[in-house]
Amino acid sequence: MVAGHLQEKKGLFYMVLNCKDEEGKRKPKWIPTGLTVKGNKKRAEALLLETRREFTLLLNATEEEPIVEEIVEEMSAEEPVEQGPLFSVYMLQWLAMMKHKVEFITYASYHNVITNHIVPYFEEKGLFLKELLPSHIQEYYQYELDENGVTTNTVLHYHANIRKALKHALKNDLINTNPADKIERPKKNDFVGSFYNHQEINLLFGIVKGELIELAVILAAFYGLRRSEVIGLKWTAINFVNKTISIRHTVTPVYFEGKEHIIEKDRTKNKPSRRTLPLVPAFEELLLCIRELQALNKAICGKSYCTDYEEYIYLDKLGQRVKPGYITQNFTRTLKKNGLRHIRYHDLRHSCASLLLANGVSMKEIQEWLGHSNYSTTADIYSHLEYSSKVSSASAMSNILVF
Repeated sequence: MVAGHLQEKKGLFYMVLNCKDEEGKRKPKWIPTGLTVKGNKKRAEALLLETRREFTLLLNATEEEPIVEEIVEEMSAEEPVEQGPLFSVYMLQWLAMMKHKVEFITYASYHNVITNHIVPYFEEKGLFLKELLPSHIQEYYQYELDENGVTTNTVLHYHANIRKALKHALKNDLINTNPADKIERPKKNDFVGSFYNHQEINLLFGIVKGELIELAVILAAFYGLRRSEVIGLKWTAINFVNKTISIRHTVTPVYFEGKEHIIEKDRTKNKPSRRTLPLVPAFEELLLCIRELQALNKAICGKSYCTDYEEYIYLDKLGQRVKPGYITQNFTRTLKKNGLRHIRYHDLRHSCASLLLANGVSMKEIQEWLGHSNYSTTADIYSHLEYSSKVSSASAMSNILVF
């Protein structure tokens, strides 16, 4: 039997057969297996044994010798042809590059998608970057939909990562075309939110009154703030003279490699999210009570009181800033405990928009009130009505909500 062994090169297994040329000199033949080194040793060994047997049979059949030479010359060379990186390896290379080009929150999102989903799938396939076809990407998306049960919106998120990485590869002449541009993307799921009407909102306000969760509920249901904006609200954002609230700072949890990281930013999700809203009397009164309570808690706790977050409004009795996870978890428990219809905490923000619409507030004003990035985002979720200004929005809300 023809002798041979496996050789590792750039993360792949190659079969090296101990062949000889016409003069009887040793001339190793390299044949790619297409298998990655990680997790494929037994498969590569089996393929090597099968290949050695086939070559031995062919070499022993004298009438087939011309065919043998043709096959050997066609399939192998002195060294494997440089095919560039595997697609899975390239995605990791691109990820490493992006670490220093995007914010940590964005990088963490890339990292989760690429290392936990895209790379494991394509690593098993052993496809080179240059070999990647639209059909390979299409098959991957179908696999995620059928086998892992993800939504089409999640697949579109994966697609955005792959397309962006391949766009970089195309720009650097690593590939001739971007296969991600040629696939049929799945249809995006239309958002269907759950909303509370004004009776349900007022009932909720009554239930949470005096509780730690109260501030989070009011800021989301009345002002339409996101969770990160609620946690990030500072005393400097409140202008008691001009009666305004300025949304400028956010606090966001990011999960990266099994750990939670709290990211503080002196800016919002996007430019339109940086907004100023009217400070209505009822909420001003609540804020003044919160400020007095914080001063009382600090006096009672003494040295045990945490002073690291005194600039923030949303604190517990010990001066610790309320964690984002507390809001989500406690809100769900509050609804269940009091027999209220289940909605997500974020749905309070949509309830706010729904109530504004019901009271004649224009779509443009709702876009500004909620801090949506563009008008179409608001229009896609809510129907169209006309009205005048954000101050009028506050007036309309004050007439239907009592807290």
